[in-house]
Amino acid sequence: MPPLQLVWFRNDLRTIDNTALTAAAQKGPVIGVFLATRRQWRDHGHGAGKISFIHRGVAELSRALDALNIPLLYRDIEDFDAAPEALLEIAREHEVQTLHFNREYVLNERRRDEAVTDHCQQAGITVHDYTDLIAFDPGTLLTGKDEYYKVFTPFSKAWHQKVTAEQLLLREVPDKQQKPGVQGDRIPALPKKDQSSIVGDERWPVGEEAAADRLERFLQARGKRYEEDRNFPAIAGTSELSAYLSTGMISYRQCCQAVMANNGGHLADGDAGLTSWVNELVWREFYQHIAFGFPRVVIGRPFQLETENLKWHQNDEAFDAWCKGKTGYPLVDAAMRQLIATGWMHNRLRMVTAMFLSKHLLIDWRRGEQFFLDHLVDGDFASNNGGWQWAASTGTDASPYFRIFNPTTQSQRFDPDGAFIAEWVPELAELPSKSRHQPSDNERRSTGYPQAIVDHKRARERALEAFKNLS
Repeated sequence: MPPLQLVWFRNDLRTIDNTALTAAAQKGPVIGVFLATRRQWRDHGHGAGKISFIHRGVAELSRALDALNIPLLYRDIEDFDAAPEALLEIAREHEVQTLHFNREYVLNERRRDEAVTDHCQQAGITVHDYTDLIAFDPGTLLTGKDEYYKVFTPFSKAWHQKVTAEQLLLREVPDKQQKPGVQGDRIPALPKKDQSSIVGDERWPVGEEAAADRLERFLQARGKRYEEDRNFPAIAGTSELSAYLSTGMISYRQCCQAVMANNGGHLADGDAGLTSWVNELVWREFYQHIAFGFPRVVIGRPFQLETENLKWHQNDEAFDAWCKGKTGYPLVDAAMRQLIATGWMHNRLRMVTAMFLSKHLLIDWRRGEQFFLDHLVDGDFASNNGGWQWAASTGTDASPYFRIFNPTTQSQRFDPDGAFIAEWVPELAELPSKSRHQPSDNERRSTGYPQAIVDHKRARERALEAFKNLS
């Protein structure tokens, strides 16, 4: 029998279209391993919702692998520093000579993988790593000056021009193998501190089949209306696939292939809704390139270095009101309550709430970034950081500092009947729909809804002044 191949699963919790798994299976019988580093995840800001989702996804992955006679080993380790020795112990125990994994690009993950590679190679174990998460490894899609793209639109154009059929080709699922004589591990229960009630099967089913089903339903029912409906939170107009993409229960290639099947073989042309959604996939890749090419954003620094001197306000009372959805701005509050209750927030509202915190309240965007990561089931560091820095006008391709969303007009435009507000701020549900956007003083008193914690016009002037003082 050929030697065993060890596949290390991370943010690629699937058997379908998994580059490392496919490559390993071509060399010999496979065993898999997952290293649970919950303390490291918490240190990175991930909350119980994301950790529970990952954990349930690993259990589902174990079942999918079992159908292929691939055992999945599970190890609880403290942090990334323990990964090299944990993998080496497994390799020695099962006489494995080759380790396979798909690359990750954020700084700590890169350092972990470099340490694992060095440790294994010193022990005589061959290591193969693969491009899987994104189409282009950072550094392989550059501007004409051989620099990383700093603006999304030219990055997107280059991506569409240079992406190849091979990069979009689905990797084959391995054939069912003979049992390799290794027993897979039972996935243990999560400690209570890492459990979350918001990621149950009804709202957040896990696994590659659930992800593929969600993709199919989106494309069949809503995909071609995506461009029209994507900004209206009361409409189920988005794919809600972000949690599955961030954990690798589905790949960007699967998404692209499904779009092409519904769009005459095209990604950049054809149906406006589908091409708009593909651009969201490219945004995810863009932020991975930014995190790799400009690692300062990974350690809490702004992309726009001149904004390091912004005078943020340390207003804990206002921050607490924002966190709890009690700012007195109905759309902001509805969005924050949706996040707390479901572990997810509509993308338009992520921009509105982030801009409200960083511009209206002039509170450091990093506090909001951390709060989001702690509550989002789909929390992805690169995308979350990129989105927050965009809203705060500190990041790459950022919103101009003078662009400050008015939460009331955003509400009137994108939730015209106040339906989303009524769902998540139920004390306003009995008001006439037009009043839900900006209740009167009497309506606030009668419903118990708070007064606005800041005046839009004054807040806007204060934010403009703060940014102007940087020059």
